[in-house]
Amino acid sequence: MRYWWVNQNQTYRQEIDGGYMWSPKVSKNGKLNPFYEFMREVAPGDLIFSYADTRIKAIGIAQSPCYDCPKPSEFGAAGRVWGDAGWRVDVRWRELHALIRPKDHMELLSPFLPAKYSPLQATGSGLQGIYLTELPASLADALVQLMGREAAETREVARSWVSDVADPRSPALAQAEWEEDLARRVEQDTRIPVTEKQQVILARRGQGKFRERVSMIERACRITRVNRPEHLVASHCKPWRDCESNDERLDGENGLLLTPTVDHLFDRGFISFENNGDLLISPVVHRESLKRMGIPPDEQRNVGAFSEGQRRYLEFHRDMVFLEARVSR
Repeated sequence: MRYWWVNQNQTYRQEIDGGYMWSPKVSKNGKLNPFYEFMREVAPGDLIFSYADTRIKAIGIAQSPCYDCPKPSEFGAAGRVWGDAGWRVDVRWRELHALIRPKDHMELLSPFLPAKYSPLQATGSGLQGIYLTELPASLADALVQLMGREAAETREVARSWVSDVADPRSPALAQAEWEEDLARRVEQDTRIPVTEKQQVILARRGQGKFRERVSMIERACRITRVNRPEHLVASHCKPWRDCESNDERLDGENGLLLTPTVDHLFDRGFISFENNGDLLISPVVHRESLKRMGIPPDEQRNVGAFSEGQRRYLEFHRDMVFLEARVSR
């Protein structure tokens, strides 16, 4: 179990009532932000302290790994400066009756503040540039001590968290709703010829011209080596929902042929590939499930070389889909 601190000043009510944390994928300047990237490291069962209005107001248990999700509509004006594409983690929140103000307890907390990415200044004031950051266990222990029974009980629940507890909101459903909205926009765009619209919509499901073009490059699943077309899915490296143009959505080099189980792992960011073909496995994946799928998590595997175009799209997948933040501690 890991511990996290989330600043929710602008969207506390929406995130607590909705049972989630949400962040944009990138900062306003389009660059990666370490405090958004940390969303990709949260795992089910992790404990999260919610900070708003100078106090720790709620404590929660992560119920899902991070997944693609558009900006919640309920943010309204509070989220107007954020991009639409973002990360979501489902959380079971518990609002606290006994609120603590960390600034009033810095004599106890100061020795445990991390040297890098601390959520608090030495004075005890919060750092608003931080959305999500990991806490050392020693700092989490001190906070639980201050917060009392409610926090201690929640931590005990987190420690016994069971991996097959149903998520309150299915990541697959969230992504499907997002793509349905994008598909409607494509259908309503009068600038796109009807035949192209049909192919773009088919590409969302790995069919049509997109599948034909992927099949000209790929012959079998890179992991299982299954080569029967009826058992393979044409999977986008740069997801259909993230493509900046319909050309990208139909580009055969933006695809791999994968068996359905491997397609699920790849689409959700539980696996990815280095440019040289080395298989990457996310640290948040359920390792026993991976074994049952025939992918030993501790076994090094190389699936073969990729084309230059595939490498470009795989770079996007590693940076924006794969659930492992590349942040130096």
